[in-house]
Amino acid sequence: MSDPLDRSLALLDQPAHRALLTRSLHGIEKESLRVDPAGNLALSSHPAALGATLTHPRITTDYAESLMEFITGTHAGHEALLQELRDIHRVVYAELGGELLWNQSMPCRLPAEEDIPIAWFGPSNTGMLKHVYRRGLAYRYGKAMQCIAGIHYNFSFADELWGLLAGPDEPAGLSAQDRQSARYVALIRNFTRYSWLLMYLFGASPAVSPDFLRGKPHGLQTLGADTLYLPYATSLRMSDLGYQNKAQAGLKPCYNTLETYVQRLYAAVSQPWPEYEKLGTVRDGQWIQLSTNVLQIENEYYSSIRPKRVARRGERPLVALASRGVQYVEVRCLDIDPFLPVGIDESGSRFMEAFLLFCALQDSPMFAEGGHCSRSANNFLTVVREGRRPGLALDRDGAPVPLRDWGGELLDRIAACADLLDRAHGGVAHAAAVAAQRERLAEPEATPSARFLRELRASGASFLEFSLGLSRVHADAFRREPPAPALREAFRRQAEESLQAQRRMEETETGDFGAFVAAYHARLEGLFRK
Repeated sequence: MSDPLDRSLALLDQPAHRALLTRSLHGIEKESLRVDPAGNLALSSHPAALGATLTHPRITTDYAESLMEFITGTHAGHEALLQELRDIHRVVYAELGGELLWNQSMPCRLPAEEDIPIAWFGPSNTGMLKHVYRRGLAYRYGKAMQCIAGIHYNFSFADELWGLLAGPDEPAGLSAQDRQSARYVALIRNFTRYSWLLMYLFGASPAVSPDFLRGKPHGLQTLGADTLYLPYATSLRMSDLGYQNKAQAGLKPCYNTLETYVQRLYAAVSQPWPEYEKLGTVRDGQWIQLSTNVLQIENEYYSSIRPKRVARRGERPLVALASRGVQYVEVRCLDIDPFLPVGIDESGSRFMEAFLLFCALQDSPMFAEGGHCSRSANNFLTVVREGRRPGLALDRDGAPVPLRDWGGELLDRIAACADLLDRAHGGVAHAAAVAAQRERLAEPEATPSARFLRELRASGASFLEFSLGLSRVHADAFRREPPAPALREAFRRQAEESLQAQRRMEETETGDFGAFVAAYHARLEGLFRK
């Protein structure tokens, strides 16, 4: 174990300091496609009984109209976090009629590209901004890509933690805000170094339906007539089959400082890209994308983790970050585990807490441009495509090291963080969560990706048939346990409040949409320009 990690663990283990670890906050955003009983993408609109997707705080849509997104509040406890996510699923199933939630990261059976509906948020300028952004994604990446689903894990430490951990090498006069941002960015650097481990342990999308690829070259193998896969893959969702294009290929911001990260994203949302310039922003009187730049908006940058700050109404995410610093991190690389009713369980959530604590406390040197950052990206891609290959070695500081050996060293360090969390919270749940992952490291067949392929083969079904069967099992379980009347009534009130809020926006946001878009873009001007 490294000296910095040892020292930080010892400091936090003091009785006066352990309570800080109980004030960390967790939140989950979980995506799921709506499908019809046969497993086809639902072409219906978002259920009106669930409220307005533009303004509902818990139930919305992501890119496609059929891609539902469930957003929990923030919780200090994992039990409450997962209970809220289960409650949202129960409420949604009470209003879905015959439709199901596709509990798998790679998409269901999709219709023709032109028939995949883009998420609609109403005719207000704010709603149209969100819709046109998604039109732009369709032109840039294709609509099928807008049907990929995942789990985003939001996490923050108590603000006071960073002052406690301040070291002697810290620059003099550093403000609390800048210290906190610097430490979160250091966490992100370590996450970038070690997140290949998450893909090995939790990747659950080693196969896909051929119709998702729409005839594009892919290099996958066939498993029966209607399934494509890679034999040692862990997460095709996070591979180069996902959101990739030439414009973003050179946009790999290493997380050395918040300022450099923000500046690079600002450059990307400000720099025109020739292919997008050919498309333009308006065609036949209809807006087709928000800009012709490398990124339409900063959220288009697809990364496995993001520094985040809750933005005020109408505020750009980059402005929020630059003005008030990092508030939390959003982990974006977790697949939906198709064997779990809500795609993640409490053990996985606790492991994520221990992993992120390790990333925060472990020494985190700066990345050399084009060096360690590229190595980390290559390790990540290697694991998502062949992480269970026997004898697989990764690149650690320019030298090959067996994945199993490196993973064992990391789990030892993460276990020390889990033990500290258990002393802070009581019990042994975090240690048990790490122990469960040791089994997966020792035996690749215990990983979710291996289990999916093993049971898929045994079933004799296609990817689509097998995934539909799992989704039906979860749907039946939720329908057998409908929401309690008080819970359902609370969500009905929230749905009605969201519809009223959207109607108010539609009544007031009636100005020229082009001027609205120009004003939105202008909110970045002056803040980053030198």
